[in-house]
Amino acid sequence: MGNSNYIKTCFILLIPVMLAACGTAGISENYHDPNVDFSSLRTIAVMPFVNLTSDKMAGPRVRDTFMTSLLASGVVYVVPAGEVARGIARAGLAKPTDPSGEDIAKLAAIIKVDAVITGVVREYGLVRSGSASAGVVSLSLQLIERQSRKVVWTAATTQGGVGVWDRLFGSGGRPMNEVTGAAVNDLINKLFY
Repeated sequence: MGNSNYIKTCFILLIPVMLAACGTAGISENYHDPNVDFSSLRTIAVMPFVNLTSDKMAGPRVRDTFMTSLLASGVVYVVPAGEVARGIARAGLAKPTDPSGEDIAKLAAIIKVDAVITGVVREYGLVRSGSASAGVVSLSLQLIERQSRKVVWTAATTQGGVGVWDRLFGSGGRPMNEVTGAAVNDLINKLFY
């Protein structure tokens, strides 16, 4: 009987630990240049994202979500995607997803921005583990300041994935739009806050 109570007690004590581990995986990295006054960056262009996934629409989807959320933050003005595309064409950028410092200066002068954000979508879609599946988004961004042509901020995040809860109960995880929003909000929080 004593051994049975010990096992029950251990199980009860493990429940909060297991529930804490059931949360969505979130990995984040961040760098801010300490010599830059981020409050002086008022207008930003977001370049098309590099898409390393098999989903051809992942880059545009994540970029659109990021641009909308960044504009909604009220901290900066985000140049509309069409204006950025026209600026890319006028500047004659060969690789808009990976612009050089000179490309940044040219584009920034044409569309009148203080900084440019580039990004890479590394993962986007469902991942499976046994019978469970869940959405995952992994991306990294960098902010390049117009005058110095330097990377003054960079951050990466991974949100979603199959957690303990999904494995135990076979749930499908959060929808892709929720996971994408969580990844985008994590990066925005690290940019100006």
